[in-house]
Amino acid sequence: MRLPRPIENAIDWLRYDLPARLGGRGLLAAGVVLLVGLIAVLVAINPFGGGGEGETRVVTIAVATDNAQEAPVGVLGFPVVATRNTTRISGSDPATDAAAAALATHPPAPQAPPLEATTLVPDDDWQAGIAASVLAGPPTGMPVLVSEHGTVPDSTTQALAQLNPRGGRASGDVAVYAAGGATVPSGLRSQELQGDSPAEIANSIDQLRQRLVQREPDHILIVSSDQAGYAMPAAAWAARSGDPVLFSGHNQVPSATLAALRRHAATTVYVLGPESVISKTALQQLGRVAASVQRVGATGPVQNALLFARYSDGSFGWNLNDPGHGMELANTGRPLDAAAAASLASTGKWGPLLLIDRADGLPPELRSFLLDIKPGYETDPTRAVYNHVWLMGDASAIGGQVQAEVDELAELAQIGATGGGAQGTISGGAAQPGGPEGEPTINPKKGKGK
Repeated sequence: MRLPRPIENAIDWLRYDLPARLGGRGLLAAGVVLLVGLIAVLVAINPFGGGGEGETRVVTIAVATDNAQEAPVGVLGFPVVATRNTTRISGSDPATDAAAAALATHPPAPQAPPLEATTLVPDDDWQAGIAASVLAGPPTGMPVLVSEHGTVPDSTTQALAQLNPRGGRASGDVAVYAAGGATVPSGLRSQELQGDSPAEIANSIDQLRQRLVQREPDHILIVSSDQAGYAMPAAAWAARSGDPVLFSGHNQVPSATLAALRRHAATTVYVLGPESVISKTALQQLGRVAASVQRVGATGPVQNALLFARYSDGSFGWNLNDPGHGMELANTGRPLDAAAAASLASTGKWGPLLLIDRADGLPPELRSFLLDIKPGYETDPTRAVYNHVWLMGDASAIGGQVQAEVDELAELAQIGATGGGAQGTISGGAAQPGGPEGEPTINPKKGKGK
């Protein structure tokens, strides 16, 4: 959104001409005038009102520094960049989102340890992205970036230039692992992950994980190779846990998946998705080669993601039934955003991937979940726990109104407050295995902050 020319001229005068005329001792006075002028500009353009759903409301403002001649110009997005409890990675496509997430989780600070390698997946292969997410978390820490066939997006090239993967003791000289025929920028030593199908590529990624980590996985996740919305939540868990993701069809388990399971014959297998996505017939095939097979599945991608977020079975599952967590939110229409968010799920405030299925509305089940884990405090908010949600994609993926609603649901509330505050006890429930299709049984418990 471009400011009217008179206002732009006024801001330029406030930033440059006024401090120069006042001299070095006049910087404080200039700052005061700058603040007053900024308030007037914000009132004039009214960034909080107007515009339809999904419209980007961006205001260009002057940012004060010690040197007024070098004052940068920043972008304030309301609400398309950040709110109190949400941060948006506002890419127009998954390639841009993945690049931004990689830099957010691996900022190129001077003293930061060098990044060994990254994984590149093509923009038309969400399955490769979800399988590669197992490498995004510790100890490998290889963020997933998105390329194309025959060319590399500018956002990916720029991210790789800043990340500067160098190879390492585990990866040798390999700086980029490429899956599904993803094009790698010149000048980077790469290795192709073999496979012509989702199951074969996932098998190759599991073999790479085994070589790099040199230990058996604690669990294995089986997801649909056909229905992306049901598979997306597996990416966050793979990054958090190091559990590999393998693929199945509705009624047939591919031979590459069975081969991977035979390598890990003693490992418990969890199938993510209801019977309508991965059938009992497929489960029987899995059971012939796996030590144990359990289903975690609810009907509907949004509901399936929420069940998985609540689910707990020993060391498997997020068990997110109380406040004080990080989360990521993506649209089912952009499945590669799940891979882009994998690094966010396993750094900072670790947490699951939640889903919406339309940009302009928050599903009621997701609203109930966020309300259920809403953080609260009784007397001292500085001793409370907090929720934070990363939003993946621009307003075409997650609308501004949805972001505002998520922010409000994640906001810390005073328990028992009067006069507009949240009242009553904020409670949660612990999801346990059991019930048809893996539906949880709920054990209510307190979920308030300290």
